[in-house]
Amino acid sequence: MSAEKIALLGAIAGFTIYLGLPVGRLRSPIPRLRAMLNAVATGVLIFLLWDILAHAWEPIDGALSNHHYGPAVGNGVVLMIGVGAGLISLVHFDRWVARRTRRGAGPGTPAAVELGTDRPSGARGQAGELAMMIAVGIGLHNFAEGLAIGNSAAKGELGLALLLVIGFGAHNATEGFGIVAPMAAGGSRPSWGYLALLGLIGGGPTFVGTLLGQHLVSDTLSIAFLALAAGSILYVVIELLAVGRRLNLKVITTWGIFLGLVAGFVTDAIVTAAGA
Repeated sequence: MSAEKIALLGAIAGFTIYLGLPVGRLRSPIPRLRAMLNAVATGVLIFLLWDILAHAWEPIDGALSNHHYGPAVGNGVVLMIGVGAGLISLVHFDRWVARRTRRGAGPGTPAAVELGTDRPSGARGQAGELAMMIAVGIGLHNFAEGLAIGNSAAKGELGLALLLVIGFGAHNATEGFGIVAPMAAGGSRPSWGYLALLGLIGGGPTFVGTLLGQHLVSDTLSIAFLALAAGSILYVVIELLAVGRRLNLKVITTWGIFLGLVAGFVTDAIVTAAGA
């Protein structure tokens, strides 16, 4: 199979993320539906956090088992730095955005997210910013998935590469819902253009990773991007849990998180069946 066809398959795997994005266009859902959407997204991301860290730790664990302590320590340091950078950078970015928002709002002007008004652009307001953070974290993760597709093709394992495309494609459709759920839950309707941007940020890196993975096989590079993704997704999970607590619907939230976890495991099972 040619490099161009492998790249096309990587693009298909990444852009299935658009299948879940239209959920973000829901109009002002009732509180119970808002809580369920927020909770399911939280469950999906909790699963994704575990999945990312497991894949990032795998080569380190293998190096330790084979008594290759130098690579294990080096990749372990990359993992810790990446997780810290992904988590802490978003904390500071969020504080910077909050300061700009406070300066831009006049005295006595309520925040747009408190007004709960429909906005033509999802880029405004806390929900849109949170969706962007989720897209960035998932994009980093999908870049590592693209590397796996490209690496398989580079090794001549075309059957595995094709199965990975199918598995990652199914998984990315679930991730698309996770990106826009905060906006759907908050009644903040994004424009179609903003949804397209979120999909490009979240799914596009799969294509880029596939291109690069055909020419570069590096555990350290993969660990670095997975670690950055884990840190950013951990921050988003913390934020979504805070939103769920404010909605004060514990039973629905618990069921939603459970359903999100189940969705994550089911879609990941397809990748596991492919031999990844």
